[in-house]
Amino acid sequence: MIHRWNVSPKEAISIQKSLKDKLIFKPLNKIPTYVAGVDLSYIDNKSLAVIVVIDSKFNVVEITYHIDEIKYPYIPGLLAFREGPVFLKAWQKIKTNVDLVMFDGHGIAHPRKLGIASHMGLWIKKPTIGIAKKKLVGTYDEPSNTKFSFSYLWHNGEKIGIVLKSRENTKPIFISPGHLIDLDSSLKIVKKYITKYKLPEPTRLAHIYTQKLKNEIIEKE
Repeated sequence: MIHRWNVSPKEAISIQKSLKDKLIFKPLNKIPTYVAGVDLSYIDNKSLAVIVVIDSKFNVVEITYHIDEIKYPYIPGLLAFREGPVFLKAWQKIKTNVDLVMFDGHGIAHPRKLGIASHMGLWIKKPTIGIAKKKLVGTYDEPSNTKFSFSYLWHNGEKIGIVLKSRENTKPIFISPGHLIDLDSSLKIVKKYITKYKLPEPTRLAHIYTQKLKNEIIEKE
């Protein structure tokens, strides 16, 4: 275990500041065979983590999930302390040897450079990428309205992410490396998994299955 989860917001911020120095950024030279997408959602006082694993031909090879009580308040910038534990329990159920994990959230494009993709990357020791629909920090120039045009997200004079137009006539997505991968590799892999939709297939499918499961659970109650 890297750290305890039941900590005060002040302790959580201190943990984030210390963990960010443990992140490793390097090119991912191997083309991943199995990529997982992660999506988290809420049902009343419970959180739901869904992981969908697909192969390089976009076939779904595994779906797993975990439901748990919410144990941490919603505090911007500390989302991993709310969602991390339930994701890790879902992760323990995965049987596939996953090569890379995409999160619906941020990697280093975070006030303390430790968004959920970076934070969880340290726990699971796998390459991770954050893909978000909104930015948390940073400034950027709007990419042109053509598919795969992009600009860099900057914060404190440093490139922390990529602002990618994944579809024409839609708002861009925000890509940032989590752990064990660099910025250029993150962009290359996310583009490989984008089809005709705004989000790359791993996180898009995870979101679809999350909504499906939520509806099934609500109907049973």
